[in-house]
Amino acid sequence: MMQRTDDESKFNYAETNDLQILELPYSGEDLSIGIMNLISIEEHLFYTSQKTKDKKYLDLLNEIRLMRTSLMKEIVKESDGEVWCISKHLLAASMRIMEVGTKELKKATGAEEAVAEKQKQKAWDLFDKSYKLYSLFWGLNLGVVGTKDVKRNTKDEEKVDFIDEKGNGKGSQSVFSKLGSLVQKAVDCCRE
Repeated sequence: MMQRTDDESKFNYAETNDLQILELPYSGEDLSIGIMNLISIEEHLFYTSQKTKDKKYLDLLNEIRLMRTSLMKEIVKESDGEVWCISKHLLAASMRIMEVGTKELKKATGAEEAVAEKQKQKAWDLFDKSYKLYSLFWGLNLGVVGTKDVKRNTKDEEKVDFIDEKGNGKGSQSVFSKLGSLVQKAVDCCRE
């Protein structure tokens, strides 16, 4: 099982048959959203440099990248390059898909009712995908998810069979469903 062993790797956790609760450090919740935005700024500066052919945007991009890299080290503790890279891309994809969802939601404004409902549903589906990616980011970085922890159920490609350290079955569930419920209870961006 993948585990974090650094000094900051102790999290309050409780589990019953119906409920899992994981408390994240509050600063990590906000920081992950900030990092998402820094990745978005990096993308924007890249495209702006290409559209304008002005290399000064690349200098700004590098400054933002250095800042983002420094801040990511506070959350992504795995020195493994793959975990680092996957984490960055999970946050980037989550942010971009969320932004596409907000654009779809905006299309619903002022539209006739049937069209508005269709746009809202499309936005909702995109928000759901964005949240699943964000949940996977936290699962990966809290040591809740590792490739050794899951095996594919070939009968139902939508489900993952969870096993314990001894290889005994612990139930079957969509990996995103399990992570989503865990992160939903752990991440509370409204807590002051």
